[in-house]
Amino acid sequence: MTALITRDELKAAIGAGTVTVVDALGGDYYAKQHLPGALALAPGDVDALARAVLPDKGAAIVTYCTGPSCPNSGQVADRLTVLGYAHVRKYRGGIEDWVAAGLPTESA
Repeated sequence: MTALITRDELKAAIGAGTVTVVDALGGDYYAKQHLPGALALAPGDVDALARAVLPDKGAAIVTYCTGPSCPNSGQVADRLTVLGYAHVRKYRGGIEDWVAAGLPTESA
């Protein structure tokens, strides 16, 4: 099971530039709204795109999707771990929790 990260920990890591954030929804969801600096990588694209999108397997990576009921972030995190990424965590609250806290988002 993938380790979790809290909203406050993620906010601090984004602010410090010490994490790569992965939006596991992708597509129109990503284009409409995503966490600052997040990269889009949906579950079906991990095998084909992970090396290009995430070249450093030792980097700190956090996946997220809509919220606790969305399985995408866990699927992407699990697959990245299988592919050899060493420091993958999941933001369980997802974009719903982030927005509810009044934190900034970006759009494509």
